[in-house]
Amino acid sequence: MVTAICILPTVQPSLNPVNTVLEDTVKVQDWFENWGITGLKINAGFLKMEWQPKPEEEQAAWELYIELITRVATQPLGTDEGDELTALWSIVSIFKVTRKLLKQKGRKAEVFSKIAVVILNQKIRPFTARWHKRVSDNQLDTPEEKASFRKELEDIQAVLKGYASMLANVAGVEDFQALDQGPMQEL
Repeated sequence: MVTAICILPTVQPSLNPVNTVLEDTVKVQDWFENWGITGLKINAGFLKMEWQPKPEEEQAAWELYIELITRVATQPLGTDEGDELTALWSIVSIFKVTRKLLKQKGRKAEVFSKIAVVILNQKIRPFTARWHKRVSDNQLDTPEEKASFRKELEDIQAVLKGYASMLANVAGVEDFQALDQGPMQEL
């Protein structure tokens, strides 16, 4: 049996995802593309499937969204802030959080579960595997490696910010990431 695989090209998002609410049913592919999550290898049939999130998927999306937007996964890490190893373990911890959600809600949130697994395995895992090996080999100690890590962290953060925005939309809530954008007022 041959399974059709569709590779999403790397493109810019077609919508401004901030506070965008999609129609009742949308193709799964549109969920990814609208938030700039591209470069994935996914079964073509799954991508073409129409999807309207169920309440269980909305709840799972909310729980994962809150986990993502409150971690270094989506927050800036200044040059003189934090440390690389703690940032890496914060990204790694997304696996545990997602697995817990999948175990709790996965059977009733099938499409959400498939999307979460794709993001874990195709976006987060390559980053964590590459850096876990370097940490194991004591290679994250040099200034050059630290700079390289922070550059790759920014790249994965961009993906995870898009993913978090998508999750906010699935959950049916405002994307809180927009609260620190636009005209600012100091309190």
